Amino acid sequence: MMRPNQTSSVLVFVPALLLAFAVLGVGCCNFNHEWQKAMANPAPNGDMQGPWQGRWNSDANGHNGKLRCVVTKTNEETYRARFHANYGKIFTFGYIVPLKVERTPESFHFSGEANLGYFAGGVYQYDGHAEATNFFSTYSNKYDHGTFQMRRP
Repeated sequence: MMRPNQTSSVLVFVPALLLAFAVLGVGCCNFNHEWQKAMANPAPNGDMQGPWQGRWNSDANGHNGKLRCVVTKTNEETYRARFHANYGKIFTFGYIVPLKVERTPESFHFSGEANLGYFAGGVYQYDGHAEATNFFSTYSNKYDHGTFQMRRP
C-alpha cells in the first residue's frame, strides 16, 4: 500500500513525464512536417535554403549521429537553421539556430549561436559555409566541439 507522500509524488511525476514526452513528440512532428514540405519543394538555385542531411561528430568525445536540417531565409543577411539530430541511436534532439550569412560568388559563409539549455550544454557557437550541395559547420561550447557535415538529400 502506498503512503500519502508516495501517492502525491506519483501524481506529480506521471503528468510531468507525460508532458515531457508530449513536448518532445510535438517538436519531432513539427520538424518532420517542415522536412516533408522542404523535400517536396526543390531547393532554390544559388541559395542555401532547403533540406540538408548528414552527420554530426564531436571532436571532444567521439559521439556522433545522424543530422538533418531545414534552412529558411528570413531576410537578406539572416537564415533560420532548424536542426534535428540523433544521439545514441534512440534519442533525438531538435533546435533552431539563427545564422548571420555572407554570400560570396561560390558559397555562403555563416555564423550563429543558440542556447540549447542547461542539460544540453548551454550556449553553442556555429561557424561554417555552404555551397550548392555541401554544408559544413563547426560547433563549440565550453564542454564540446565538433563538426556538422551535410549534403542535399
